[in-house]
Amino acid sequence: MNPMFTPVLRKLGVALLRSQVTATRIHCVGGIIRSNCLHKNSVTLSLKMAKYRPVTHVIFDMDGLLLDTERIYTEVTDEICSEYGKKFTWEVKVKLMGQRERDAAKIVIDELQLPLTVDECIQKVSVLQKKAFPNVPLLPGAKRLVEHLYKHNIPMAIASGSGKEKFKWKTVKHQELMNMFHHFVLSSDDPEVKHSKPAPDCFQVCAKRFPDKPSPDKILVFEDAPNGVLSGAAAGMQVVWVPDTRANRSQLLDKVSIILDTLEDFQPELFGLPPFDECHPKTDSKEATTSQM
Repeated sequence: MNPMFTPVLRKLGVALLRSQVTATRIHCVGGIIRSNCLHKNSVTLSLKMAKYRPVTHVIFDMDGLLLDTERIYTEVTDEICSEYGKKFTWEVKVKLMGQRERDAAKIVIDELQLPLTVDECIQKVSVLQKKAFPNVPLLPGAKRLVEHLYKHNIPMAIASGSGKEKFKWKTVKHQELMNMFHHFVLSSDDPEVKHSKPAPDCFQVCAKRFPDKPSPDKILVFEDAPNGVLSGAAAGMQVVWVPDTRANRSQLLDKVSIILDTLEDFQPELFGLPPFDECHPKTDSKEATTSQM
């Protein structure tokens, strides 16, 4: 090849690559590349560029990730705050996400100066939640992903800030899916969890309850809450973040491996897990089409 053509060909190759990346809507976060169903060559390129560790176990948060409960939390808390002329803002909500029940109640009382004790606040919230939680739908991609991992014998668990009673309310119509998890850590009632997220306690306790005691670097965490992301990262685990549309996605780039719009976008093969059989994700008819928190 004539050396004089080398620079031209290099520029042409870069231009084509940029065009391909733009067309396939690749998102790179923390060295991990995400895209919607790529051409085979693009997938190969993505895998070569990706920086990730293969995992053997998966831990899910529950509220706002698998179940569309965060919307209910918002509606209920906003209703109670309105009784006292207070507005439950997104800034306050972010501080509550992933917290244990009593910790969350104290935060909202202190932040909005509500004339309630922690027990009074919990009681008011519980009355409204008991009516709403049993009808909560799954979020997009949750059923498909959990069933896929279960089918391929990937050990899974749930690490949630919820308590046992409210966990039952939320999952009453999703027992078949819940039976696919090895265990649950419900930190509001679990004596081994000493501190709420963003402390690592919840995920650390959850990890050690797998029979084979996997090391943190072999565990993949799925979270929707910033506090949960910090908790998973502090536990030494890789974190997949599926944030609310209002979240500041740039604030935790150094803590997450990848950011997804929904669980439908997850590509298991990036973390050494078996890939989905089909290219295009499918939303179950019973899943929520959106999470309005």
